[in-house]
Amino acid sequence: MKILFIGDVVGRPGRDLVRRGLPLIVDRFGIDLTVANVENAAAGAGITRESGDALLSYGVDVMTTGNHVWDKREALAYVGAEPRLLRPLNMAAEAPGRGSFVARASNGVLVGVINAMGRAFMPPVDNPFPAVAAAVERLHQECRFLLVDMHAEATAEKVAMAVYLAGKVTAVVGTHTHVPTADARILDGGTAYITDVGMTGPHDSIIGVEKAAALSRFLTGLPARLEPANEGLRLQAVIITANDQSGRAEAIERLDWTLDDIACARREAGGDRDDE
Repeated sequence: MKILFIGDVVGRPGRDLVRRGLPLIVDRFGIDLTVANVENAAAGAGITRESGDALLSYGVDVMTTGNHVWDKREALAYVGAEPRLLRPLNMAAEAPGRGSFVARASNGVLVGVINAMGRAFMPPVDNPFPAVAAAVERLHQECRFLLVDMHAEATAEKVAMAVYLAGKVTAVVGTHTHVPTADARILDGGTAYITDVGMTGPHDSIIGVEKAAALSRFLTGLPARLEPANEGLRLQAVIITANDQSGRAEAIERLDWTLDDIACARREAGGDRDDE
């Protein structure tokens, strides 16, 4: 079993990277299921039906989110209507949508995906630890493979969740900071872990947005309209390889593809040009 998790998709540049790169990655690495964090997929903040449906059509199987999930008003209806789009399960019970989903991978195996959000330096939510534990227990009744997106600011909170779930889930992947970490590893009990997968979008930026506006906020303390940048495009993800019988992770590999990498992969696959 190979599961691809794509780091925070930012704006149209991030969506285009998924469109161009995902089919090549799936073919090259034999991916069975693709999960992506999409809370910044619509103009850099939030998710819309148009952007979410586009990502699903590109081959994403499950979409996770975080604190920006409600930034676009239409997400309130979309999350409730699209079961493959998750919001953190430890949000208020009155929030629309769900925090977990059971997906059928291309090899026919069921995979449970759980979306949680941290509390340190984040908007108020319920304690993610008991919420995730309950979801793990419930999903294990039908799934050997479980993946948790821990969307959090504090490194320690992400590591704590991974330690808490070690041996109980296939993988815990961190999202939110848009900066990939170098600590991908397999924990005791066969749980793959990385503190932050990174960002799929424009890296010649300040975590995905135009540098001038973001810098102005820091220099002046005044509000400024933040727009996604367009340069330095990179698709960042991890590939988790798990044992088919036990559901335990055996490897986690970081992926960091530029447009040149995508073009090279297309040529190697027999394509005569990049797909613009």
